[in-house]
Amino acid sequence: MKSSSETHHLIRNDIVTEVEKFKTHSHPENRYTSFDYCYNYFLTTVDLTKDIEKSCLALGFYLASWGMLRGSSFLLQKSTKHFEQTVRYISDLDRSVWKIDVDNYNDHTIQTILTIYKEIKECLIHNGNADLTLTTKVLLGVFGFLPAFDNNFCNTFRVIACGQCGFRRVNEKSLTIIQKFYEANMNVIDNMAKQTFTTDFITGRKTKINYPKAKIIDMYGFTVGR
Repeated sequence: MKSSSETHHLIRNDIVTEVEKFKTHSHPENRYTSFDYCYNYFLTTVDLTKDIEKSCLALGFYLASWGMLRGSSFLLQKSTKHFEQTVRYISDLDRSVWKIDVDNYNDHTIQTILTIYKEIKECLIHNGNADLTLTTKVLLGVFGFLPAFDNNFCNTFRVIACGQCGFRRVNEKSLTIIQKFYEANMNVIDNMAKQTFTTDFITGRKTKINYPKAKIIDMYGFTVGR
């Protein structure tokens, strides 16, 4: 059991307020809902290679919607075919990977996340292009087990970490800080996850699929950092 002095700086009283701000942009046609469609697709599609083009499009549009194809991104020079190697790698993973979330981070699951991060990076990113934001966006949208390390999220969590972690890479230290943040705010994050459901693409209505707890943390970090 961690002492209150060890976790006090991690406790946040504004999680519900900030996550609710994020959720005001969750109309079926809003870009934030691109997460829902991507996550639903990869969570429920048994064979991602049966319609490989659709799988690549599902991932590619989610990334485009979240700004990964703007500005000087190398992805601007790529077609959806570029995502095929990544999708085939994801398809070969054991389905138990989708059960990983911040509430079951441990030595094994953290190493699994780090391995998947490394291998998706190798599939998707070549020639030394920046990998942190793009790869974590993929891991969030596909698996939901890790917040996306974009500027907003990282700026928020550098403050929360109080100098213990710079959040400039995905490693054991950054994942441990996220785990500790979850543990310090467990009841609030659990309740938010239980109350937040993905949107169905066809009907525009809420599904019975809950947002992962890591996504709730992502929403908090993104909104505060923005």
